[in-house]
Amino acid sequence: MIYTLTLNPAVDRELTVPAVEFDAVLRATESRVDFGGKGFNVSRLLQAMHVPSVAVGFLGGSAGEMLEAGLQSLGIGTDFVRVPGETRTNVSIVTQIPGHYIKVNEKGPSVDASKQTELLEKLAAIARPGDWWVVAGSLPPGVPVSFYAQVVRVLNQGGSMTILDTTGEALRLGCAEKPYLVKPNAEEAQQLTGLPMESPQEIAAAAAAIIKLGAQNVVISLGKAGALLQTAQATWFTHSPSVEEKNPIGAGDSMVGGLTWALTRGLSLKESLGWGVASGAATASLSGTEVGSLALIEELLTRVRFESLETSLS
Repeated sequence: MIYTLTLNPAVDRELTVPAVEFDAVLRATESRVDFGGKGFNVSRLLQAMHVPSVAVGFLGGSAGEMLEAGLQSLGIGTDFVRVPGETRTNVSIVTQIPGHYIKVNEKGPSVDASKQTELLEKLAAIARPGDWWVVAGSLPPGVPVSFYAQVVRVLNQGGSMTILDTTGEALRLGCAEKPYLVKPNAEEAQQLTGLPMESPQEIAAAAAAIIKLGAQNVVISLGKAGALLQTAQATWFTHSPSVEEKNPIGAGDSMVGGLTWALTRGLSLKESLGWGVASGAATASLSGTEVGSLALIEELLTRVRFESLETSLS
């Protein structure tokens, strides 16, 4: 089974406007509501690829109830810890002609220590060998930066494989617990390592530095350029197929979803990253917050290119 853990989910409201203007009243030509959060986005991509998953995390209030009902309506399983307060609402403003957007995220409800313990106990009860967990997104107020490290430790003890996608100190501490894979983007990798990220060789050096923090494998996502994979044995630069980008929001999460989908089918990390990059490109090519279909991902996969680099690990 694949599980996605989202600690700070959101109701995502998207408004489409003719153009973004400041100090003016903008009138939306379209609007839509989606069930947001990085782990939820992964679950949505998996569902589009006809693979079940279970969404786990914290939910609160009427917004949380709407999120759970929405996920279930898509065929995604749910297993949440209820918290006081209201799950956040995030607002995106995108232009009719693709290319510009504004996204504003709320902080989310505060989660106290008792609810954190309840979630860790839930993970310990359901984690099994052979399961895959995508642990992704920001931490809600009240949750310490060490929490993801605790999550990875619990899942490792249960024999599950963990993919960690977060930032900053939470990522650094999480790496120390040896997750199977971590997936920062270029900016997050630079913040974590302090290393330049201008060339494939520099990106590989940053990925190698993250391996030395404890992660078993590292994927650094690079948007429309593709991604870099660093394992203990090899370094691969994966070039994304060229697409007409309509909305890049959520493309990185789709990349993680496609990667996870392929790993559960026994493909190598290199092959799986190809699926991931194709999945990210598929989602970026679609309007709104749609995710790529299996047919579109398969078509784009034929245009993914791999470039082997000399390993940066000694």
